[in-house]
Formats: sequence, structure tokens, C-alpha cells
Amino acid sequence: MQIDLTAKHAIVTGSTAGIGLAIAKGLAQAGASVTVTGRTQARVDQAIATLTREVPGASIDGVAADLGSADGCQTLITARPECDILINNVGIFGPKDFFEIEDAEWQQFFDVNVMSAVRLSRHYAQGMKQRDWGRIQFLSSESALNIPAEMVHYGMTKSAVQSISRGLAKVLAGTRVTVNAVLPGPTKSEGVGKMIAKMATEQGVSEAEAEANFVKDNRPSSIIQRVAEVEEVANLSVYLASEQASATTGAAMRVEGGIVDTMA
Repeated sequence: MQIDLTAKHAIVTGSTAGIGLAIAKGLAQAGASVTVTGRTQARVDQAIATLTREVPGASIDGVAADLGSADGCQTLITARPECDILINNVGIFGPKDFFEIEDAEWQQFFDVNVMSAVRLSRHYAQGMKQRDWGRIQFLSSESALNIPAEMVHYGMTKSAVQSISRGLAKVLAGTRVTVNAVLPGPTKSEGVGKMIAKMATEQGVSEAEAEANFVKDNRPSSIIQRVAEVEEVANLSVYLASEQASATTGAAMRVEGGIVDTMA
């Protein structure tokens, strides 16, 4: 299979590191021009430099904006009014006792993880519909189905984006615009890496041992029994962005190592 995204323009939110950066790289390698986003210009510039170095000849640009706000989303929309592929990847997470999560933090998680995707999809999907081609993806998580007791607020947002993804696919029924959710499991992103490093220090073990302990203690149903690489998630995202995935829409595509113990 040869995935060719030449002449397609992709926007990948939250793409200065981790899964987002890996998806941006994969799309660029397939020929798409890619806009990366991050909260600071320094991070955006660093991501552009990385992608330009690793994918010679790629068309890469970036927009610095806080997509957890309406103004930040509008900044991106104004800078890049149209796209063919929208990857709603930006998100925050972090373990916290349910009884210690205050209203402001619930709202912050909802604004960043859910409303960024709502606002951007609402805008870009209209142009895709008019042109009768497009790809929209929502980065959900196995935590949308397997709500973690230590991150209820995070799980809530991932369930929400999965619902929005399915609903928007129905809104766009009969068009050549597909909408799908991608459900990673624990993945070696920047955030997870920091969490594992902290656990290693607290446990007095190596990071490799801390990672193995995390999977064993927190995701014992994992079939692959390891944390995934960001490229493994990106590979699925790039496929879903392709012409070859034209009959896949309204789906929740799992790349979580078999943690969720269902076959559907």
C-alpha cells in the first residue's frame, strides 16, 4: 500500500512533541503539507526544525496558540482558514484524586481536550463538506472506555470526544469526509515519559522497570504488555487520513495494545 497525501494540507493540534509530532511527521512523509501547533512560538519553531530535518523537502509551518480557549482556536483558524486533514490531538492529562479535583480543573480539562476539537471541527468540516473531501480525527484514549480511577476527569473528556466523533460522522453522512476517533493506550509521549521518570525516582528503580510496573499495576489487561511507541499510534492516524481509508468513518479505532477487554 502506497499512501500518497500530496497536495493535501493537514493541521495537527498539540504537535510539538509526542503523538502529535509523530503524526505530523508521518503525514509529511506521505507528502502532505503540515501545520503544527503549540502554545509557544519557541516550541512550534523547534517542532518545525525537527520535522524539516527529519523529512527533507517537506512543507512544514506552524501556528502558536492556546487552543484551550476560543481566542486561541480563532488564531489558528485565521492563520490557516482551510485544511483537508484535521487531527484533533491537543490534550492534557494527569493523575489526581477525584475528591481533590476542583471545578476549575474539570473546566480546564474540558476546554482543552473537548472544546478545542469542537471549535476547530465546526469550522474546518464546513470547508471539507463543500469540497466533498476531508479527514477529521479525534484523539481519544482507551481511558474513554476503561475510565481510570486516578484520572476520572481525563477519562470523561476522552469519552466526550469519542461521542462527538461519531456524531459528526453522521452529520457528514453521504459526503467523502470521514470522521474517526483514535484510541491509544499508554504511549511513550513526552507527558508519559515524565510521569514514568517521576515514578522511577519515587520507586528507586530504572525507568524501564518503572514502565513495566506501570503496565502491570495500572493496565494489567494489556496484551502487548508494554507502553506503545508514538510511531505505532501515528501509523494508524496516517492510514485513516489516506484515500485508502475512504470507507472507514464513525469508527473508534483502537491502538491500545488490547487493554480494553472487548472484541467490539
